[in-house]
Amino acid sequence: MLDRFNREINYLRISVTDRCNLRCTYCMPEDGIKMLKHDEILSFDEIIEVIKTGVKYGVNKVRVTGGEPLVRKGIVDLVRMIWSVEGVKDLSMTTNAILLAKYTNDLKKAGLQRINISMDTINPEKFNQVSRGGDIAAVFAGIEAAKRAGLTPIKINCVLWDASEDRNAEEVADYCKQNDLQVRFIHQMNLSTGEFSVVEGGDGGNCSKCNRLRLTAAGDIKPCLFSDLSYNVRTLGVEEAFTQAAGNKPKAGTYNKSGDFYNIGG
Repeated sequence: MLDRFNREINYLRISVTDRCNLRCTYCMPEDGIKMLKHDEILSFDEIIEVIKTGVKYGVNKVRVTGGEPLVRKGIVDLVRMIWSVEGVKDLSMTTNAILLAKYTNDLKKAGLQRINISMDTINPEKFNQVSRGGDIAAVFAGIEAAKRAGLTPIKINCVLWDASEDRNAEEVADYCKQNDLQVRFIHQMNLSTGEFSVVEGGDGGNCSKCNRLRLTAAGDIKPCLFSDLSYNVRTLGVEEAFTQAAGNKPKAGTYNKSGDFYNIGG
């Protein structure tokens, strides 16, 4: 499916939950967030209906995100359901890896092909501070388990805060080189002011090549992370929401004052 600007829309990112087991400083406010009620979150069947509609219009690549997707009950079953949709050729997940070691083999058997892991530092104390309580040892264990299970290539997403973090970025880059991982550096973004840039080592942030739509846990299809546009599948119906989102995808991002990273899926 081509949008108004001749970009092929073939990539759907799905936020399966707004819950997370970390409270990273750049993602969540210190005093917490107002969680969605369980009946406000899309069921597995509703998610699959959106994917099937997307496939009909040319989607062949799906990424499962959150919040933290591995805290969603039955996540392995959902991965299996997604992979069973005819037309899905590429199935991946973005996770903080805290729970990854527990699920790697089952995720691989269910059809997950590869994984991205959010890891902004390899320093245990700094990781604990930035994530407000996370244990970097669990992340390392998740990475090793993913390698053994064949969820490769494994990409590490590292957020850069400012120039003073150059040494931290170098340490992450060295770790990735030593452990056969691919690293992508993401400059800290601000949705409400529209601050974003192209991801180093990836295509994210390059509006001229953007091929994605985002489905939030609450059922909003968003054509752009940096836009307030959204089309709810329960209100409009799946097909109408999908076609409106694809048809109204903006040429470039501006700002987003109606959402946050934790509930859109980044």
